[in-house]
Amino acid sequence: MIEITFKDGNQKPFEPGITPEEIAGSIAPGLKKKTVAAFVNEDLYDLNRPIYEDAKVDLITKDNEIALEVLNHSTAHLMAQAVKRLYPDAKFGVGPAIKDGFYYDIATEHTIKEEDLPKIEQMMRRIVKEQESMTREEITKEEALKRFKDDPYKQELIGDLEEGEIISVYTQGEFVDLCRGGHVGNTRHIKHFKLLSVAGAYWRGDSDREMLQRIYGTSWFTEEELKKHLAVLEDRKERDHRKLGKELKIFMLDKKAGQGLPIWLPNGYTVRRTLEDYVYKLERKHGYKHLSTPVLGTKELYETSGHFDHYQDDMFPLMKDGDETFVLRPMSCPHHMIVYNSELRSYRDLPLRYAEIVIQHRYEASGGLSGLERVRAMTLTDSHIFARKDQIKQEVLSAYNLINKVITDLDLEIDYLELALRDTTKGKFHDDDQLWDEAEATLKQLLDEEKIAYREVKGEAAFYGPKIDVQVRTAMDHVITMSTVQLDFLLPERFDLTYIGDDGAKHRPVVIHRGLISTWERLMSILLEQYKGAFPTWLAPVQLKVIPVSLDAHQDYAEALHETFTDLELRSEIDLRNEKLGYKIREAQQAKIPYQLVVGDKEVEDGSITYRRYGEKEQVTVSKATFIEMVQQEIKNKTR
Repeated sequence: MIEITFKDGNQKPFEPGITPEEIAGSIAPGLKKKTVAAFVNEDLYDLNRPIYEDAKVDLITKDNEIALEVLNHSTAHLMAQAVKRLYPDAKFGVGPAIKDGFYYDIATEHTIKEEDLPKIEQMMRRIVKEQESMTREEITKEEALKRFKDDPYKQELIGDLEEGEIISVYTQGEFVDLCRGGHVGNTRHIKHFKLLSVAGAYWRGDSDREMLQRIYGTSWFTEEELKKHLAVLEDRKERDHRKLGKELKIFMLDKKAGQGLPIWLPNGYTVRRTLEDYVYKLERKHGYKHLSTPVLGTKELYETSGHFDHYQDDMFPLMKDGDETFVLRPMSCPHHMIVYNSELRSYRDLPLRYAEIVIQHRYEASGGLSGLERVRAMTLTDSHIFARKDQIKQEVLSAYNLINKVITDLDLEIDYLELALRDTTKGKFHDDDQLWDEAEATLKQLLDEEKIAYREVKGEAAFYGPKIDVQVRTAMDHVITMSTVQLDFLLPERFDLTYIGDDGAKHRPVVIHRGLISTWERLMSILLEQYKGAFPTWLAPVQLKVIPVSLDAHQDYAEALHETFTDLELRSEIDLRNEKLGYKIREAQQAKIPYQLVVGDKEVEDGSITYRRYGEKEQVTVSKATFIEMVQQEIKNKTR
């Protein structure tokens, strides 16, 4: 007999070879139905994997977040088996579970299209009915190379493994694949799934390698959960910023202009300029001084800062002119250090807060480019605060509060904060232990004193210092770093920054790097998806659309309204086309303009305004003064 110890400390004897499924069944039939896999001595075990020794067992039930991952991993294998039956020449790369789903990379002479997915699903359901067991086998590296001798992808993966490492393979009917495990044990447990799409994927993510076909899918424990998730995916399609950006004429990308180099169209630039003006005024109010620095910098500048050593692989190629070598600016901090050093500073001058709307360039791999979310030319509001050590806490807190206000005004929410620290086992960080200890302790103390919750993450600090990263969850359920506050003791050393203290001696300032709201490009992608393209009035590229019913009878009053709105700096357009009224209104709705104003006999007669808000059917008639006051207050308060 073997002794099984459960999570609550209870123990129970079983025959050797007992499986997690059988253990769950011995406790209660209902538990057996809910159990998906188990942790055995902290190793993930399949539902049907035998246990031969005394062990600590923690059953994984369907309400455990790991359970969905196990189900999707198992469904990936089910899909691969179905593909192999349909296309016998198919060979497989990797097929992991991902958030709320799975994928498998496939090499086959057959071009798999979206219309092939129902056929693959049908074969998957047939295999489910066959109740194929997922059987684990552990073999040596030599045996694995023989087993997969005709599969170049498996040969490469096996070749990368250490000698002596245990290799596990899974057999599922006629299908055999390399896998670490974590399966539901039998295809009969996989019932509610959907194949979603087909895409291309370079083998091992290397654009110099062959392109494989990647099938995405999702799998759930109930039909209700599946339908709910599919509805979420459909909503995300409608929110896709690439789709909305094209429909609303926000931005465009053209290979002739360059991959990853977005062009802001008039509507998009209007939104961006509105955001820039908002941030500029807010920063001025908080004591920031704005400046402008060149889009180029010398190689020497970035060598001095240390950025060249750390980021040269992400920079555009060097440009040489005689004795000078230039780079397209990847970040603005070195320029701001030069500005600080351009004159003698006193302790009375600090804190000194510089801010700039900066154009930066990063040479992202073409395969990683995605609309406005990941680009090669980006613009951001960047800031560097030069402070005395006794001012650090106040300035970091002030920067955080400013970030919090902007995120709130944009109807976004902070998901959590990360305190990014160095990892002493990694060599990318500067090696002054005293500076690091002081910087990290300062940020920890500040967050603890202000009772601001955070997560510590080792190894994610900047090379020059620790940072607080503000993580925001987007409407697409992506968690992205929206803002950052970074403490830097290193660059003041590298650039020999000083100020004259009240003792008449030279002292070293501290630099606080502050990124307010990511880049304008990424922010636009987030806002398009957040608002589903229907910007709040204060941000909308066109705020008011004036539509006369008849050009003969109503054009003069419509034009007078349009002129009044324009004089008040409201973004108004007037539609004087010789088209049907319904067509004009429908087009304004499709453009997601916040207010459509229809001008007819009544409006001309009494000088009133009849409007309809975007997304609403009701028309409201008010006086001109009431309408203007309402819209102005909405813009001022940044409400919808």
